[in-house]
Amino acid sequence: MSTKSFSLVLKKRISPYIKSIKVDSDKSISIRSFLIGSISHNISSAKNILESEDVLSTIKCLTKLGVRIIRKGEGNYLIYGKGLGSFIAKRNINLNFGNSGTLARLLIGILSTSPNIEAKIQGDSSLNKRNMKKLIQLMSEFGALFLPKNKFYFPLKIISSNMPVGINYKAGVSAQLKSAVMLAGLNAYGNTKIVEEKKSRDHTENILFKNRNAIKIINNKKKIIKIYGRRFLNSFNIEVPGDPSSAAFFTALTLLNEKSSLKIKNVGLNPTRVGFYRLLKKHGANIKFINIRKHNQEIIGDIFVKSSKLRPIKASKEYYVKSTDEYPILFVIAALSHGVSIFRGIADLVNKESNRIKEMQKILLQIGIKSISKKSELKIFGKGTINVNNNKKIKVPKLGDHRICMSAFVLGVLTGVNTKINNFETVNTSSPSFLKIMKTLGANFEKTR
Repeated sequence: MSTKSFSLVLKKRISPYIKSIKVDSDKSISIRSFLIGSISHNISSAKNILESEDVLSTIKCLTKLGVRIIRKGEGNYLIYGKGLGSFIAKRNINLNFGNSGTLARLLIGILSTSPNIEAKIQGDSSLNKRNMKKLIQLMSEFGALFLPKNKFYFPLKIISSNMPVGINYKAGVSAQLKSAVMLAGLNAYGNTKIVEEKKSRDHTENILFKNRNAIKIINNKKKIIKIYGRRFLNSFNIEVPGDPSSAAFFTALTLLNEKSSLKIKNVGLNPTRVGFYRLLKKHGANIKFINIRKHNQEIIGDIFVKSSKLRPIKASKEYYVKSTDEYPILFVIAALSHGVSIFRGIADLVNKESNRIKEMQKILLQIGIKSISKKSELKIFGKGTINVNNNKKIKVPKLGDHRICMSAFVLGVLTGVNTKINNFETVNTSSPSFLKIMKTLGANFEKTR
């Protein structure tokens, strides 16, 4: 996959359409399939894998650690797992996570309790700016050492614990931290207990579901996950559904593009991932889930969307956990809807690939959309329609943030405002088919260097 940097220029408003599409496969499940397959026994099969930059970074890291991975055709892979603690690492091996926070946190979870690991760990320029303090603190409880001490940004050196002991963890909103603790606990002595008051993404639990000797889940008022360390992990077969986060951008485009309708086929509809759609339906969006079925604990279906007149969005903090990745495009929807939208409980957005609150505010202000940010709240004063003139331009700097780039693209083609998005290649980290799909919907754009 090409990683050459390019910019994108948009000048025309998109026309109405009636279409059916398939979006890229789910990135979260794709990455987890490789990681969990690598520590399971025997051969795991993964179909319809997303072949994006983040997933390719995952394969490269695991290959360096001695895991055999065979590509059997587009999106289809065999993972030859040798069980917990089977990674083989040369002293001071260098592992590069690229742009992937998911890969970084989850693989560090596995490495922390894998024996005899000394590795240099880093990401790209964007990932290296993201604070890893909480992750490092949690993995230190398992006995892992990170050097230099009291540094919470990549690059770092990790020295694994050869006598890791299970921990108790009260989980917050981050599914990545929860998963890191789970994966570390699998190879620790004794039990690891996770108490989750607000349910976050559960893809890790779903892949491990058949390993009831290693994991027990109690769902009551609070979700309790118990990991029984150093147990045999079974191999698995998985087929990855379409990514609901990638589908969100095409959903937003259709909702705000008059006289348009769209069917998005074979999308993952995990209840922990559909907050974006539930929120918009609550505010007048014509969205339906159809052809619903279940595969490997994951709910899959089609999303049917029709253009709609939306009310201002009122998003409480409860929605954030189930739609974290979709907030930049939610801000676009708010800007192009009439009235004041309010988003609460979003403080964590400042520590993503970019400060997503600040950067989206800057983008919206370029077309006259005002907003107010304070603590963990953002108010957006939506205008409904934007009067296009030569004085209005949208320019997105080099941020290395795929969600910002895709949100700006949707904003540009919906308004027709002259738009230039730098570093658009970063979209390949999660949605390499984005531009191809947009072209089939009639979007007009030009690549520049």
